[in-house]
Amino acid sequence: MPPGLYIVATPIGNLGDITLRAAEVLRNCDAVACEDTRVTGKLMRHIGASKPLWRYDDHAGEGDRARLLEALHTRAVALVSDAGTPLVSDPGYRLVRDARAAGIAVVTIPGPCAAIAGLTVSGLPNDRFLFAGFLPTKDKARADALTELAGVPATLIFYETAPRLARSLAAISSSLPGREVSVARELTKLHEECRAGTPEELIEHYAAHPPKGEIVLLIGPPLERPSDAADAEALLVEALETLKPSQAAGQVARATGLDRKKLYARALELRAE
Repeated sequence: MPPGLYIVATPIGNLGDITLRAAEVLRNCDAVACEDTRVTGKLMRHIGASKPLWRYDDHAGEGDRARLLEALHTRAVALVSDAGTPLVSDPGYRLVRDARAAGIAVVTIPGPCAAIAGLTVSGLPNDRFLFAGFLPTKDKARADALTELAGVPATLIFYETAPRLARSLAAISSSLPGREVSVARELTKLHEECRAGTPEELIEHYAAHPPKGEIVLLIGPPLERPSDAADAEALLVEALETLKPSQAAGQVARATGLDRKKLYARALELRAE
């Protein structure tokens, strides 16, 4: 193989999803840069390949990258992540950037990607979508991130972990009310599941059936805006049945794009009537 960096997508669960081309590259390259040598070693054994495995993960520094770049001038090196397509919420973009700047060939070997796999089974609109990685771990930062994305006219895709799923669903319920949500879990594995519903329905389900495994969390695009003021007021009246005026105004503002201050003033009038 000619020297260069080969970006190789690997299975996200089922090892049978390795592509013929990916297997060929992994068998014929000079070395494999990977996140976890144990995980990649299992894949290499599955395809009958044995190559030097070089650790390259989130903790790799400039020195590690410099040594890898030096090798790329004379050796064919495959870059893989633990699962799926490298650089999609995985380390590696600095390596690709520096390799291109150094005139090193960078070749993509496409294949599985959890975000796309989750989108295909979610039942949510797929003509426009935004992949946003992992939501923040802190409650306020998570809510701020969702609020920032509230107006994006596309399906939102996140990666999530099982222990954090309930908190993320609760944040979606508060920040993006009325949105349809899909939870795609354990994709391509024995217990694959894709469950859709409101955040509240999903919270109730997973409280009774604690989730396990890797999760792709998808949120449907914004609701259609009311066609007139009467529609907006109807939403406000409905929200006031369970929320304070300020909360109701915020919820309707996020759902419709209307001015929150005006909605709050109207909510106070409705509450006083």
